Formats: sequence, C-alpha cells, structure tokens
Amino acid sequence: MSSLVKEDLAKRLFGPRRRRLQEFIEVEGSGAGRCYLCAAVTKSEEVEICMVKHLRVDREEKYEILEKWFLKDLEMIDGKEADTDNPYFDMHFHKVYNLEAYSCASKYTFARTLNKLNEIYLKKDLKIVNFDDTYLNDDSIWSSNNRDCLVLMRICFYASNLLCLSLCPLS
Repeated sequence: MSSLVKEDLAKRLFGPRRRRLQEFIEVEGSGAGRCYLCAAVTKSEEVEICMVKHLRVDREEKYEILEKWFLKDLEMIDGKEADTDNPYFDMHFHKVYNLEAYSCASKYTFARTLNKLNEIYLKKDLKIVNFDDTYLNDDSIWSSNNRDCLVLMRICFYASNLLCLSLCPLS
C-alpha cells in the first residue's frame, strides 16, 4: 500500500515540481485526510522536507503542501526517548515542530533517510538525539534495508523450535 502512495505522491505532487521523492511517512494531522512527512531532492540538489495533506475530493486524490523546510535549516531531530517504543519526535528548525509518526519504525526510517541525505548532499553536523543508534545506522542488521535478514532469522528460529518440539517425547 505504501509503495502505491509513494508512487502517487511522486507522480502527482513531486514530479511536476521537478523533485525526486526519497521517503515519506504518515504522521498525525489535524482534521480530515491523512498527512505525510516527505523528503525530496530538488534539481539543484537541495533536500526539502515537507508536510503534505492527502485529501479525496470527488473520487480524485489531491495533495497539498502545508509546510516546507530545507534540510540545511534542520538543527536537530529529537526522538524524545531512545529506550521506549514511541512514535513521537521533534524537528528543530527556526521553530520546534512536534510530530507523531504512524509507528516507531517509521520514525526511525525517516530519521535514517534524513541522515543519509545529509551525508550525500550537505555533509553537515546533523544532531540526531534520543534515538537508539542500533536501529538508526544503515549498517545495522535491524535497519530497514536488511528486512530479508530479519525474515531469515525468524524462519530459522521457528524451524529450531519445531525441531526441538519434534524431538520431545510424548508421554
């Protein structure tokens, strides 16, 4: 489902504006419709972060940009609490924006994306605080790019449990 939304956002909103959508997450918004936090790259290789409202008007999908910032203006991303599973985080620009992601995983996905885009395009010291480094780094086995490893580990775990259970004598 999310890949369809990403494709639709890229085609209807970012493509006509000559932007490449890199990542998006669903965030809590006020009122009707869904809100997405998006990271896109411009032709001049600036990274935009924008809040997009998704509306359905007469069977047609509409997207409206509510807020727009640049990654170069982002001072800090605060994950609130690194040791708890919560979707809340703050983005510090000239003002602090309190956000609630759809899930804790999507919060980490967006932080990883901004960190990666910063390394590619800006190379500035981006402060990312109150995030667990284990899940924040792309080279971690738990990162989103290694989902196949997680699936394989889970299959092996279940297989070993089944083997142990099959070797137990029935009394």
